Amino acid sequence: MYEAKTKPTDASVAAYFAGIEDEKRRKDCEEIAALMQRVTGCAPQMWGPGIVGFDRYHYRYESGHEGDSCVVGFSSRKSEVSVYLLAGYEAPETKDLLARLGKHRIGKACLYIKRLSDVRLDVLEELVVRSVAETRRRYPAAQG
Repeated sequence: MYEAKTKPTDASVAAYFAGIEDEKRRKDCEEIAALMQRVTGCAPQMWGPGIVGFDRYHYRYESGHEGDSCVVGFSSRKSEVSVYLLAGYEAPETKDLLARLGKHRIGKACLYIKRLSDVRLDVLEELVVRSVAETRRRYPAAQG
């Protein structure tokens, strides 16, 4: 049976931030954490060794695969910050937000940014707000 590698842990978020050597990146991550905490109303928690997550929900796919995930989160990677949002970048209203966001790239459920100064924080916050709302709508058991 499949067991997720990324699970909530008791590791210290403050220690994770302290381990980010690039001071600007560390401050960016602290600011992203404050934004996500404000939006979710939940304290940050480490998910695995490298993801700072907020809130949680349980998912179950038609295939039978199920597990838990953070509602929203981020991770400082080697060259950029990965922001984990609910997939759905193809929606017209999301495309409009992404067009106004600033310098970024996207993956299936990740938004990648090098520096917070490259993006508009109000637009990033709106993307987080919409992602959190949609996740909580789809998975009503999210703690919120």
